[in-house]
Amino acid sequence: MISFSLLAEEIDFKNIDILMFTSKQAVVSANEIDTSWKNYPCIAIGKATKNKIEELGGEVLYAPKSFYGKVLAHDIQENFSDKKLLYLRPKKVSFNSKAYLKKQDIELREAIIYETSCLKYLKKEKPLINAIIIFTSPSTIKCFFNNFEWDSSYTAVLIGKATQKHLPSCCDYVLSDEPLIDACVEKALKIRENNAK
Repeated sequence: MISFSLLAEEIDFKNIDILMFTSKQAVVSANEIDTSWKNYPCIAIGKATKNKIEELGGEVLYAPKSFYGKVLAHDIQENFSDKKLLYLRPKKVSFNSKAYLKKQDIELREAIIYETSCLKYLKKEKPLINAIIIFTSPSTIKCFFNNFEWDSSYTAVLIGKATQKHLPSCCDYVLSDEPLIDACVEKALKIRENNAK
């Protein structure tokens, strides 16, 4: 439903101790812009983000079990209050980490390095009746509804609670067991299997 494009040609790492990533795509984008991000330890929000940092050769210093603003702010305040953090992020975010952390007197520098945009589909490409539709971010929900109307026979599989908040109340949904695309696919296959019985 979405495509990604880089918005930055370079990243200013001056006076930075730690990088913060909240998505796998942010890691991929940083790597395309400047591979020297690997010289900095990272805070990774989400298992897929952590996996991508390690896969590309970076070091994960800290990965919280959940991405709830209060938990994250508390953990950063507890462990990294004396460090200078740089958040490499998309143009639009579902949670304003900088503002939240500022309330805790934690300065978070930000660099917007990429953006997402919606792909366009023809009406005839609308998912079939009884489709199981996986949403992995608020952006994918927005882009789906830019293209199609929801059918009451659909079931949505959501990657997490932050995504759930953006789904219209008329939609039937289930949450993935873990905030990973593979876990969403697994959940969708189980639903399809149960529906076939």
